[in-house]
Amino acid sequence: MNIGEAAEATGVSAKMIRHYESIGLIREAGRTGAGYRTYGPKDLSTLSFIRRARDLGFSIAQIRDLLALWQDRARASGDVKRIANQHVDEMKEKMRLLQEMVHTLEHLSAHCHGDDRPDCPILEQLASGKAEEACC
Repeated sequence: MNIGEAAEATGVSAKMIRHYESIGLIREAGRTGAGYRTYGPKDLSTLSFIRRARDLGFSIAQIRDLLALWQDRARASGDVKRIANQHVDEMKEKMRLLQEMVHTLEHLSAHCHGDDRPDCPILEQLASGKAEEACC
């Protein structure tokens, strides 16, 4: 299967497949006599694994670790769970930070008159560099 077909089958773009090869996340593809990349069922499984992991927000480093564990039949499931739980903690922290940003922007927006006057607390906070102090 060529790179275009592999991309279509896995939902990973050809550009990303080449990138994953270049960083060693997947093995270098076999080549035809004309130099075209070829991919087999194992490659497609690996690319699908990577795609699902990326869809869940895992970093490249985490995916590298998960792939190694997936390919190691003597792995401990606790190692996999540790990576997943670490990722959950990271996502929860990101959600907390996003909630803080939403709260700050809602507060600033509520205090902006939104009329023809030039004064605007949103711009004042952005200019002051003290957005973290903007909330109640």
